Amino acid sequence: MRRLAGSAIEKSEPSSAHRTYFAFAITCISRFMILRDHALGWTNSGRRPTGMDERASRHSIESATCVLDAVLVQPEARPASSAALLCHGIGETVEQWFGVQQLLAAKGVASLVFDYSGYGKSTGRPDWDQFEVDALTAFAALQKLAPGTPCSVIGFSLGSGVATAIINRVDVRSLVLCEAFTSFRRAATAAWIPKPLTHLVPPIWHAQPHLAQCKVPVLVVHGEKDRMFPAKMAAELASFCSPPAKVLLIPGTTHNQPFRNPQLNYWEPIVEWIGQE
Repeated sequence: MRRLAGSAIEKSEPSSAHRTYFAFAITCISRFMILRDHALGWTNSGRRPTGMDERASRHSIESATCVLDAVLVQPEARPASSAALLCHGIGETVEQWFGVQQLLAAKGVASLVFDYSGYGKSTGRPDWDQFEVDALTAFAALQKLAPGTPCSVIGFSLGSGVATAIINRVDVRSLVLCEAFTSFRRAATAAWIPKPLTHLVPPIWHAQPHLAQCKVPVLVVHGEKDRMFPAKMAAELASFCSPPAKVLLIPGTTHNQPFRNPQLNYWEPIVEWIGQE
């Protein structure tokens, strides 16, 4: 009976009310988290002195009626061997991902991180369909900014839902899901929504159908100390793929640590994955 009930929830369609709830909740939660990180000095954590291994450029990308703020970081001393689109999480902006981009550039990977509509300096308002359009548009921009370079998509936390939703619509080398979830409702319930209020969460970003159709290699990376989403979600995500995706559990790593304090034990396997032929 429980399985049937869960299936019914997953197959329900989002309503216009869900769209309103989503915009309000994402705006409130993201702004609170971003302000908190600024106040605690976490926004610029993980950065190294600039210009040693990378060159950075800022870009404005038109996405339907919105304009996205994005940062491209490329290796300084050599051409990029691969490139990655970074879809960040709910409480972040492009500034908080610069340390990760520096690390990737030092390993020969170009990366583009963008703010979704309604985030940071990007115009518009939060909307799950628009987030997917944003990611598709940003991916096309990355292909133009790094011509001839094989491109992958990396989705982190909320961004894993966006990345999975678009993966079969882009010409991509591989997909990496970091601190990811199996569906948005399950993510919200695991993170902060009491179960009696689950019906307020839009039934969106179900990973299973997208990963079942995915034809590119998938890597699932999850911190062993992630208290936001349980590690069993990583195993579930891997099982949706055929053949099953590779799963890496990173010891001692919490949910936000990969971008706040980027370390090679987390990111180097990702670099190797997106660089493989």
